[in-house]
Amino acid sequence: MSDYLSVARRMWHRIEPLHATLYFAPEARQVASDLGYDVASRWPSYFAWRTAPLGAAGPELVAATYYSFSPRLIARHVPGIWTTADPAKVLDARLLAMDRALTALIGDRLTGGQLAEAARLARQAAENAGPAARPLAAANRDLPWPDAPHLVLWQAATVLREHRGDGHLAALLTFGLDPCESLVSFAAIGAVPAADFTGRGWTAQEWSEARHRLVARGCMTPDGGATDRGRKERQAIEQMTDRLAAGPWRALGHCRAERLAQLLRPVLSAAFEAGYLPRHNTLGIGTVKVGYP
Repeated sequence: MSDYLSVARRMWHRIEPLHATLYFAPEARQVASDLGYDVASRWPSYFAWRTAPLGAAGPELVAATYYSFSPRLIARHVPGIWTTADPAKVLDARLLAMDRALTALIGDRLTGGQLAEAARLARQAAENAGPAARPLAAANRDLPWPDAPHLVLWQAATVLREHRGDGHLAALLTFGLDPCESLVSFAAIGAVPAADFTGRGWTAQEWSEARHRLVARGCMTPDGGATDRGRKERQAIEQMTDRLAAGPWRALGHCRAERLAQLLRPVLSAAFEAGYLPRHNTLGIGTVKVGYP
């Protein structure tokens, strides 16, 4: 089983940036602007793009499914985003945005046959992403599959990303970390600088109070570092997240998962080379190391 935990983590590194292109690509920003969203900040379109599969969700539902964002930040944008464009229009627009973004990125980096193969493999994995207790994954699985292979590939990546994310929230809850604590403890192990989380909307006082709670539980030192207990807890959370995310990859199998990873590599390289994706991310990709027996 540990082999598939490693596969789940490796494939996350391929799938997450593909999904996240929606939030950073200039083509997506232009489509959001055309819809009427203020793109001076990325949050209005981010909340619209990501939440639309849930329908016209209110701030409580969004806070529940996003978890680590301050409810105040969410309430500044939700449900107001639906007065700009209703969820059905947003769903159509995000496919248009990804059509433009991926067409520009892929170019001649993949042949038509390779793109169709990548889409087929990713869809097979996504169709094996169990929806139970996975609201964002289930909402994206409910959407009809587009026809174009590059859009099938992106939608499958989105299902798989949200499937993993939903499972990660379950792991955080299991280990008793509340939304703000989940960020404070992650920064404490050096996975992401604390300053990178300022956009999540927590006040300095809320951050400090979360730190004090973690110090009292023996997970952090007073100067803000992680204790051995805190590091072991975060590693256990990552391992549980991988375990909960392994199902689609176990169904796909090692060889086909590795083939999908190979096919995705030039697309992701193009996204980073074009400057579409931030070099530093708030997920700890490339920084959080998890070992398996």
